[in-house]
Amino acid sequence: MGRARIGVSPLAAQRARINMDSKAIEGFVGKLWDEQIVPQLVDYIRIPNKSPMFDAKWAEHGYMDQAVALMENWARRQPIPGMQLEVVRLPGRTPLIFIEIPGQGDDCVLLYGHLDKQPEMTGWAEHLGPWKPVIEGDKLYGRGGADDGYAIFGSLAAILALQAQKLPHARCVVMIEACEESGSYDLPHYVDHLAARIGRPSLIVCLDSGCGNYEQMWLTTSLRGMTGGNLSVKVLDEGVHSGDASGVVPSSFRILRQILSRLEDEKTGEILPRELHAEIPAQRVEQARLSAGVLGDDIYSKFPMANGMQPVSKDLTELVLNRTWRPALAITGIDGLPALDSAGNVLRPFTAVKVSLRLPPTANAVKSGEFLKQLLEADPPYGSTVTFNLEKAGSGWDAPALAPWLEQAVDEASRTFFGPPPAYMGEGGSIPFMGMLGEKFPGAQFLITGVLGPHSNAHGPNEFLHIPTGKRVSACVAKVVAAHFQASEKGLTSGVAATAAHSHKGEDGCCA
Repeated sequence: MGRARIGVSPLAAQRARINMDSKAIEGFVGKLWDEQIVPQLVDYIRIPNKSPMFDAKWAEHGYMDQAVALMENWARRQPIPGMQLEVVRLPGRTPLIFIEIPGQGDDCVLLYGHLDKQPEMTGWAEHLGPWKPVIEGDKLYGRGGADDGYAIFGSLAAILALQAQKLPHARCVVMIEACEESGSYDLPHYVDHLAARIGRPSLIVCLDSGCGNYEQMWLTTSLRGMTGGNLSVKVLDEGVHSGDASGVVPSSFRILRQILSRLEDEKTGEILPRELHAEIPAQRVEQARLSAGVLGDDIYSKFPMANGMQPVSKDLTELVLNRTWRPALAITGIDGLPALDSAGNVLRPFTAVKVSLRLPPTANAVKSGEFLKQLLEADPPYGSTVTFNLEKAGSGWDAPALAPWLEQAVDEASRTFFGPPPAYMGEGGSIPFMGMLGEKFPGAQFLITGVLGPHSNAHGPNEFLHIPTGKRVSACVAKVVAAHFQASEKGLTSGVAATAAHSHKGEDGCCA
């Protein structure tokens, strides 16, 4: 397609580059958050739109559609000239919100987020709850606000702030998926389906990550991969009296413990097979050291540790590397064990656990999953029935080198809207979309950031969104998107917009 413009003359664009008013950006974004975005997030938190992995009947329940409708209706009300919005629904898949916003030049920015949520989890404070939005000071409590229901609002707030000052920007594509917490298995189908309309973005912005503190902008330099599934050990067809069978029939729990020791050193937590490790680049080691210096004891004190509990190491750099580049095991669920008040003297027939194995950013998750299955199922002790059903395998991501224009833009954005310079650190979580986009758009630059800071507790109880950080991140995105246009005009970016015809408009310029 040719240049898509929104009515800013070249002279006005040149003046805008000189006269960007950061205070006005900050004020515009802050007002939009206070008057519109926070109330929308309050309503969004009330919707129990759990990801398909945690709600197999999501389509029947309709909560996902409610969340989509809330975001769609808000987005359509925004005064963005030429904006086209479509809720794309491929058969049998979760919906996706797809927004196209015209801009200047032939370049493209892709902004990404998701609207599905993790399940409830136990342990919420008495006055809080996953679907009960509560504002206390700067914090909005409830499931999904920070992880990351705010993404569509923050993305459009950034673009609206630029347009309010008539600041030029490239064509922007916003994609909000509904399957991320399940591994984003629907997303590749949508990316392929929409490839011509997406084009070739030279900047990809993802707001689904974390921040080490709330005092500066944090860029995610890597994301761990993940594999896992359900491991079951069966020893009996039915439970029997423990006094009769113990010492004769081996405990399924003991066998399970023995099998897991093939994978993990129970004394240190180290993952034993070297096949599941990867070499850590020297730059990432240095970034971990610098991040450790910035965060100090907050690296571990941010977690709600039980009284007297200590981290696995006192070496702060090692803790950062453990969390971002080394494989690690978590058992996130268990079956076959009755509740304590219902546990009789029975040798149980089976024990099953859900295995969650975080992988290094550069590890191949599919091969790691296959290795894990072979490791756990091989040579079952005592001839027991050991099965490992692999549920998911998503590779991680290691960011490409930051282009000088983006490094400068991020530095200016952090200093302008936060104060201190930005910080760079890997994240322990996974965003499968990033690895996929890295492969599809190898020349693109990435801005991966987020609002999940200390104690925000994504996936756990008492999850919250730190509202001031949401505002600042939105303003930072606006500044970076503006800088991207300037870099593109100088030939410093490599993206090329799509050449697809946009023949799918509805009567009002939007799609159904």
